Amino acid sequence: MKKPLVSPIDRNSSEETAEMARFYDETLGFTPNSLFTMMRRPRIARAFLEMNQAVMENKGRVTSALKRQLAYLSSMTAGCRYCEAHAIRAAERYGSEQDKLNHIWEYKTYPAFTDAERAVFDFAIAASTIPNAVDDEIAENLRKHWDDGEIVEILGVTALFGYLNRWNDSMGTQLEEPAADDGVKYLEKKGWSRGKHQY
Repeated sequence: MKKPLVSPIDRNSSEETAEMARFYDETLGFTPNSLFTMMRRPRIARAFLEMNQAVMENKGRVTSALKRQLAYLSSMTAGCRYCEAHAIRAAERYGSEQDKLNHIWEYKTYPAFTDAERAVFDFAIAASTIPNAVDDEIAENLRKHWDDGEIVEILGVTALFGYLNRWNDSMGTQLEEPAADDGVKYLEKKGWSRGKHQY
């Protein structure tokens, strides 16, 4: 794309925009351009922020790090370069072990990953595939390791990033430099690039 479908608004255009920006400055170290395009209809941005906070809230064993790792694999499956970079950055910021970040693509066999984590990642990839590829075997394996509430959290992250993948790839959202740096650091060796998200 030659430019984003819709340009983001200025972060200081309203007190509400500035307040939302401060929240993301704390979680990611910057505010995503995607939020500033959503803010052209503030109710959408508010609803997204509420969903984001609800989905990423920790209720137990589905840790912040695990949620961001599965968000990365979900986004990789969907092909959204923007969200891949954001998710891998967030995974690092929320405590993912360096070894796991370096070997996330090898989760099926790499010894740092548990069978419970593998079940999550298999599910996230199948749920992010079109047409949907969740079958009885994947579902049963997930149930073996996680309870119903945890499965709702896991699918919540996958669904949230499904929304973000559609939003950012269709919008052609410009990738911010801190996320681009982490994309290069962790993902470039596997063929990642900014793609349409660089202007």
